[in-house]
Amino acid sequence: MHRNHKLYHFLVERTWSLTENWYESLDKENSLGVYASNDPLVIDKVKQQNHEFHIRFCKVFDNNESSEQFSIHFDEWINSISKDEEHLNTPIDVILHEFFVTQNQYLDLIEEFVRTSSETYSQETINRWNRVVIKNFNYVMTVFTREYHAHSQLRLKAQQELIIELSSPIISLSSSLALLPIVGEIDTDRARFILENTLNQCVDKGIRHLLLDLSGVVIIDTMVAHQIFQLIESLSLIGVKATLSGIRPEIAQTAIQIGIDFSKTSIVSSLEQAIATSKTY
Repeated sequence: MHRNHKLYHFLVERTWSLTENWYESLDKENSLGVYASNDPLVIDKVKQQNHEFHIRFCKVFDNNESSEQFSIHFDEWINSISKDEEHLNTPIDVILHEFFVTQNQYLDLIEEFVRTSSETYSQETINRWNRVVIKNFNYVMTVFTREYHAHSQLRLKAQQELIIELSSPIISLSSSLALLPIVGEIDTDRARFILENTLNQCVDKGIRHLLLDLSGVVIIDTMVAHQIFQLIESLSLIGVKATLSGIRPEIAQTAIQIGIDFSKTSIVSSLEQAIATSKTY
């Protein structure tokens, strides 16, 4: 049995010194993210988070704490830290390094406890305590890495969606006329977003005529070209006239090769022409 009342209290009494010693040992000049911050609020928060870690971790030696309770309480801490914005802005390898530093703090404290204790503990008992520390740090780091990755992916997806949205704006030119300038590389996901976002915004804004300018698009593949012209057909179904401008020769060739019919599409060579021919709207 690894639980020991005296060891537990020995560790609990040193939780704040563990935090302060850990923070003082940080190489802030060469560190990154949350550990390099000079913001007093960030520094205070990361210390509180570290101290909360110790309060929960010490319970692994508490006679009144079951293994199930320990996991539940620690999972709460892990979930909170893994989605913390400051930690998400810190490379995962830097965070894991600090976990290993903290693990060594516990191994050193166990050594100190044995050395200063009035009781004598067998090497088997000491080894058991050390294995418990390492085992539970492995658990914490494994779960933290998994949760950190999950939250990072969610944040990345949200950022990508925002970038796509900002890169495909519907610009109102009048109460019923709008411009959609498409710039940069278009992949399948972005083309799908443009289709959905454009239809929704045209309905919301009461647009009757949309100028779709492709002069900022260098190249698109056949699937994307099909989706762009599918957008034009979808616009007509909701009563919106579309005028295409700025089609490069490569894009025109791709459209012809996949059999897109231009006969019902209003096409002009430039955005200036498109605006000039839309004066009646």
